[in-house]
Amino acid sequence: MKKNLLIYIPSIEDGGVEKNLYIISKYLSKKSVNISLLTCNFNKKHLFNKSIFYLGPKNNFWNEKSRKIKNLKCMIILFFNLMFFNKNYVIFAFQSSITATIIGKIFGNKVVTRANSSPSGFTNNVLYCWLYSFFIGFSDAVIVNSNEFSKLFFKTFRKRTITILNPFIPATIKKLSRVKIKKTFFKRNLNIISVARLTDQKNHITQLKAIKYIKNKYNPCLTIIGKGDKEEYLKSYIKENNINKNVKLIGYKKNPFPYIIKSDILILSSKFEGLPNILLEAQCLKKYIISSNCSSGPKEILMNGKAGDLFKTNDYKELANKINNYCVNKRKYKKKILLGYKNLQRFNHKKNCQKYYEILNNFF
Repeated sequence: MKKNLLIYIPSIEDGGVEKNLYIISKYLSKKSVNISLLTCNFNKKHLFNKSIFYLGPKNNFWNEKSRKIKNLKCMIILFFNLMFFNKNYVIFAFQSSITATIIGKIFGNKVVTRANSSPSGFTNNVLYCWLYSFFIGFSDAVIVNSNEFSKLFFKTFRKRTITILNPFIPATIKKLSRVKIKKTFFKRNLNIISVARLTDQKNHITQLKAIKYIKNKYNPCLTIIGKGDKEEYLKSYIKENNINKNVKLIGYKKNPFPYIIKSDILILSSKFEGLPNILLEAQCLKKYIISSNCSSGPKEILMNGKAGDLFKTNDYKELANKINNYCVNKRKYKKKILLGYKNLQRFNHKKNCQKYYEILNNFF
C-alpha cells in the first residue's frame, strides 16, 4: 500500500511554524511517502519539493485572505476530496488541527496534529478550551516541540503528547547571515535586535519601556524586525515617549540574519510561545539572548538561564536590569553564549525529522 500523507496548513505565513514545515516536508518527501499539501497560499508553492502535490486553490486570490477564510476554503476542499476521491491519507495538521481532526474522523482517516503555541495563550477562553479539549481527544497523536509544552498540554487538555524538538540547520543560518545589507541602524556601543511579529503575543511594548528606562544611561539602539497589527500602536508609543532616536521598526525581512549578526543582544518578550526558532538562530550566530520566561520553550532553549538570561513576562525593569548587567561585564556572558551554541545539537534536523517520520509511519 502506498503511504499517502496530507499536510494541512490553510495559511502559510512567515514565522517559525513555516520554517519547521519546510524542513520537515522536505525530509519526508525523500522517504517513500506521497505527500499532498493543502493550503490557500499558492505563492508559497515554490518553497516546497517539486514531488509534493499541491492540493489547494491554484491562484493567488487567497494569498492575503484571513486565516479564518483560508481555513474555511481548505475545510471544503478536504471534505470533498475525502468524500469523492476516497484517498487513504494520513492527515498531518500543522495548523487548524480541530478542523482537520473532525473532517478526518468523519471519513475514518488517521490524524496527527502538531500544536504550535503554549496552551497558556488561550486558557482564559473557557469555551474554546473546552471545545479544543473535547475534539483534540479524537486525534491519533499530538506532537509538541518542548517538554514544558507537553506537561502544560496534558495539564490543560488531559491529552498525552509526543515531544519532538524543532529541526534546525545551522549551516543555512550562517550562510544567510553573510549576505551584505546596505543600510542598518547599528551605530552605537549597544545594539539590540528583536525579530517577531508585531502582535500582542510578542509583547514589544515591554522592550520599548525597557529602552526608555535605560536610554539616558546607554543610549541604546533597538532594531525591531517584523510586521503585524500592533505596528501603529508601537509607533505611537515610540513617538510619545521620545525614543525615536533609540528604536527603529524596519518591517518584515525575509532574511533577518545579517541584522542579527551585527547586534549585541537579541530580545524576545513574548507572553507565550511554543519553541521559538529565533532563539536557536541567535544562538547559532553566537548572540547574547534575553528572553521572557514565558511558557513554553525559552527556558528550555536557554537551559534555565545557563545559556542566556530570562526575565519575568511584562517586567520591563527586570529586562532593563538584564541589559544593564550585560553592559557592565560583557566578558562574563561569553560562557553563556558558548554553552548555548554547543547545545544546538539537540535540535539536529535529521534526528528530529526522523522522529516525525517514525510517528507518521505508525499510522500508514
